[in-house]
Amino acid sequence: MSKKKFDIGEGIYDAKQLGYPKMAVLGIQHMFAMFGATVLVPALTGLSVSATLLFAGLGTLLFHFLSKGKVPAFLGSSFAFIGGYAAITAITDEAGNTTNDYSLLPYACFGVACAGLLYLVLAALIKAFGAKKVMKFFPPIVTGPIIIAIGLTLSSSAIANCQANWLIAVIAIVIIIGCNIWGKGMIKIIPIMLGVLGSSLVAVILHFTGAMEVLDPAKLEAFKTADWIGLPFQMKDTVFGLFAGDFDKNLLVSAVITIMPISLATMVEHIGDISAISSTCKKNYIADPGLHRTLLGDGLATTIASLFGAPANTTYGENTGVLSLSKVFDPKVVRIAAYLAVLVSFSPKFAALVSLMPTATIGGASLVLYGMISAVGVRNVVENKVNFENTRNVIIAALILVLSIGVNYAGAIQIPIGSVTISLSGLAVGALVGIILNAILPGKDYEFGTDEKGDKSVNFKV
Repeated sequence: MSKKKFDIGEGIYDAKQLGYPKMAVLGIQHMFAMFGATVLVPALTGLSVSATLLFAGLGTLLFHFLSKGKVPAFLGSSFAFIGGYAAITAITDEAGNTTNDYSLLPYACFGVACAGLLYLVLAALIKAFGAKKVMKFFPPIVTGPIIIAIGLTLSSSAIANCQANWLIAVIAIVIIIGCNIWGKGMIKIIPIMLGVLGSSLVAVILHFTGAMEVLDPAKLEAFKTADWIGLPFQMKDTVFGLFAGDFDKNLLVSAVITIMPISLATMVEHIGDISAISSTCKKNYIADPGLHRTLLGDGLATTIASLFGAPANTTYGENTGVLSLSKVFDPKVVRIAAYLAVLVSFSPKFAALVSLMPTATIGGASLVLYGMISAVGVRNVVENKVNFENTRNVIIAALILVLSIGVNYAGAIQIPIGSVTISLSGLAVGALVGIILNAILPGKDYEFGTDEKGDKSVNFKV
């Protein structure tokens, strides 16, 4: 073999020339890159960790099949829908205290499954009319404020979790920030995972030395008794289990209407991610295999995962970072990571270990994460040079933010239609109003595809 083939500066597109042992190591690296963020979503929402890993792996393999095995992308858990899960499971008692009823998660999962189907609609439209004509309905003046609102509406839950133990929460925050700012190589790529592991380790030491009780005794006992091998999910926790018995029709409709608008932001995120992967690998994946194919893969993966009680999937920026770091652009390496995720999902012991994570650790990680989500929205607006001297843009942004956040804290808008009562969350109202106003108000000043940096500026990953 010629030395030129292994010139990392040029990138390696066929990993077989490295040998199978090195391919396996690279696959493990991709798994570690996605791992911290992927398992954090079920930890934050109450969804199954095992089901999450299973459908992250299966979703990635489905994505590779539909994109002709050409795009080296990994599909992990999407953070954008966390607000949707929280909105459906939130229960407020007479004293005004809010808790989460995780038995309602199948309703939220049905809403996310329907949101995944919107990807298929967008894929069909892009196939028929081209990306530019379709994306004019999702300009940064709409998607940016929606993303900002997603992070801000979640902020109260992060603070509530931090209050369980501020010491542990601050340790997680410090580690995440330190790794993200000063870390090198893989340390910089997986700051969330390192923050969670570091603060959890401190919590374990404090707990077992008797300094303070940080770990939940019930979850600790569940970890001790959990089986090493078992099924990743139970049918009662899936959407199929929901429809097998009596269900609340009003809540089901409300879940769909509340959660589906979030996909407006995640579809733009997908397009930005595919653009970033194309730039990293020096191949135009938007043209070949085509944006319609990647959207189809992402959307179907999200719908299938949600039906079985797992979080929505999304293309992962962490793994794009690994591609840039390793210069190995062969999709086969990413598929190795997908197979490993499926394998790990069949261990209830591992899922119980993740569930044992201290509440304050979740709070510290989510505090950074939710803030980063809002910052992504700001970035989307700034990098696309949205003109706020244009009155229409000010009006659209103002109404999206005020409605999204205001309705969230005041309570959902109830609209009775026959025997069904539709409950519109703040995000749903803000998104719908933003899209409608952008479509009818004169003076549009955005065109998709004219600014490569701006088009890539939606990315929810830290």
